[in-house]
Amino acid sequence: MFSIIQAAGWPIWPLLLCSVLAMALIIERLMSLRTARIVPPKLLDEVLQLTRGGLPGPDVVQKLQEHSVLGEVLAAGLNSAMQQPHADEGGLRQAFESAGRAAVHELERYLSALGSIASAAPLLGLFGTVVGMIELFGSQTPGGGSNPEQIAHGISVALYNTAFGLAIAIPALLFYRHFRRRVEDYAMALEQAAERLLPLLVRHAARAA
Repeated sequence: MFSIIQAAGWPIWPLLLCSVLAMALIIERLMSLRTARIVPPKLLDEVLQLTRGGLPGPDVVQKLQEHSVLGEVLAAGLNSAMQQPHADEGGLRQAFESAGRAAVHELERYLSALGSIASAAPLLGLFGTVVGMIELFGSQTPGGGSNPEQIAHGISVALYNTAFGLAIAIPALLFYRHFRRRVEDYAMALEQAAERLLPLLVRHAARAA
């Protein structure tokens, strides 16, 4: 591998940097977008069961907010219902929507960088190949003849950059698409959870009024 890097020349160093960044972003997103950290399976049912008997206390809401992303969204609605006991459905829904937008924005962190690497890596590989071809044919002396085997070897070396760029771009693009789909699924789950909690909060507000 080190001999291939040496043969590919200096244009491969930006590709190596892209590969390291892509790997770091993929690992970070795999750890951050786990279901247990975003939408724990039993959390919504527990909150619904607790809220049917009345609004929970501030300490419970604080623990819920620190529990997960779903907890943050549900806690935003509960805080709004506690701070404004006579709030209507529109006000409570707005609290859920604001918290949901902030949560989705946080879930999308670093995805644009990963998508940029997936788009730029093939272009960087092509740039390295062009630079290698220019250097190869520029080294041929006019009228001095040329060795076909040497030219073929030089072309294969120049194509290392393209191959390396594609090797970076393909998994980066696949993981980017995977993470985008996962974020969309989480956004839908957060929205559905808020819709299930909203009627209970509206009922408590009506009783308070």
